[in-house]
Amino acid sequence: MLRAHRHAPSAAPKGPDREGTPVDSAGSARTRVRRIAELQRFDRAALDEVLDAGKLAHVAVVDDGQPYALPMAYVRDEDRILLHGSTGSRLMRLLHDGAPTCVTVTLLDGLVFARSAFESSMHYRCAMILGVCSPAPDPLDALRIMTDSLLAGRWNEVRPTTSKELAGTHILQLQLDEWSVKISDGDPEDPPEDQELDIWAGVVPTVTTYGDPRPSGDLRPGIATPPSVRRLADRSTPNAPALPSHGPP
Repeated sequence: MLRAHRHAPSAAPKGPDREGTPVDSAGSARTRVRRIAELQRFDRAALDEVLDAGKLAHVAVVDDGQPYALPMAYVRDEDRILLHGSTGSRLMRLLHDGAPTCVTVTLLDGLVFARSAFESSMHYRCAMILGVCSPAPDPLDALRIMTDSLLAGRWNEVRPTTSKELAGTHILQLQLDEWSVKISDGDPEDPPEDQELDIWAGVVPTVTTYGDPRPSGDLRPGIATPPSVRRLADRSTPNAPALPSHGPP
């Protein structure tokens, strides 16, 4: 059984007084972590780090008493995140019309192999944002920001967005006003009696990389691979932070 890992991040600042309000977080009773609360991070830099490292969020709303959560691309732009989707999407219509939402981003950084199934766990970084979306004031510029954040440099390589395409797209913003961050890292937390067992324990990091580009089957001959694609193909893009070595392999 995989369980939540209790180890608090070594770089984490001390949390707020349990009776006080975090100075650097948009904390509230709704965002306070109650299960293994020492893993909560209250610094805004931690939120930005998680959001900037991810590309996929799960966006949840309630429609007529039924909760729905769908995966969606996002980007952070200063003090907001941007979302976009078809005006025909039920989720986007609900968000556009002011339905309260919960947006979560989770990054899997590794698998924690303890000496028991009970103590085995995962390394992760996760963020939760609560609020109400609103239309982006400048939808075309917001679309440019999203494009170049997800596909760096691509905006200047593609044809201009048409007015019809823009009219058929909801481009929404969610302010980073109420959020929480939870980070789990570190070694397995086996009890002393388990540490005496001849069973391997440690962490296997998880990384995400981009593979070799595959040209579209309808691509005309002679069209070179553009810089935006080469930039991804020429480098590895790990999503997990480097882990310190705590002993022999």
